[in-house]
Amino acid sequence: MADWKTGPRTVLENIAAAPGNNQLFQISEMAATGDSTTSATTPRQLQHINNLTPMHMVELDQKPPKMQTDLAPSRIKDVHTSDLPQEIKEEVVKVEEDISDEVTDVDPVIDIMINNVVSSFSVSCHLDLRNIARTGNNVEFRRENGMVTMKIRRPPTTASIWSSGKITCTGSTSEIQAKTAARRVARAIQKLGYNAKFKNFRIVNVLGTCTMPFAVKITPFSQKFRNRASYEPELHPGVTYKIDHPKATLKIFSTGSITVTAPSVNNVQSAIEHIYPLVNEFGKARTEEEMAEYWHLKARRQLLHDDGHDSDSDIPADLWN
Repeated sequence: MADWKTGPRTVLENIAAAPGNNQLFQISEMAATGDSTTSATTPRQLQHINNLTPMHMVELDQKPPKMQTDLAPSRIKDVHTSDLPQEIKEEVVKVEEDISDEVTDVDPVIDIMINNVVSSFSVSCHLDLRNIARTGNNVEFRRENGMVTMKIRRPPTTASIWSSGKITCTGSTSEIQAKTAARRVARAIQKLGYNAKFKNFRIVNVLGTCTMPFAVKITPFSQKFRNRASYEPELHPGVTYKIDHPKATLKIFSTGSITVTAPSVNNVQSAIEHIYPLVNEFGKARTEEEMAEYWHLKARRQLLHDDGHDSDSDIPADLWN
């Protein structure tokens, strides 16, 4: 093969003559001749040399290929935008402002606490109240009212028993607990020798409370909604607000506390969702003492919520009918 300037050369000599390839040619030549006078001919280096792959030649006027990346969408915000055009920068700023507005416009979470669920049912038989007062456990005979009260521990409930067989239970904090307590009362009466059947169970009344994250100006609120709201500060410190659909009665106080009385738990939640945008218009900032009381009440509700509910697996199957 003819050289570019000095005449015939071998292929290795032509490669070695290229800029930057002198050292590689010397290592290759020593490896081929078996010269061990230098550390470049160690087995590891020979293996590295044999594993070298030839590089593709790139023409001078050819642009190198663009590198591809697997940048996740969540990491796009980390990209440096100094080299982007001005239009793209403005679009990025607009998207960030929209996201921040969405985060700040989210309504706060309001915890609704069910304090009492009143239920009623029938055992479909006549009851001797004096006999139940003598032989029953945790009972009290109220002669002036013509009924017997029975208390159970789990769930904490007080049952009012009449001689006609009608029973009313109060003190539960959920509809499931109310039904569990009613079955246990019916089972206790059944153990006293009565042919008790669990029938006509229904939820009569539900009492729920919640606290708004702000105080309420109840005087202008009652003036604006005077057709539904009633405010008599000499008789009661709160505003009485009645809703037809869903049926519920609310007591709104200036501290932001709201008490709801409704025939079901779903009605309580619907009533809170209905009244929130109305009282939000008349909201005002809380004092430090009110905020401390608000967070204390919220922590107490969370603690009560984490206690859980008891199981009703010990209820006999014959009381389910």
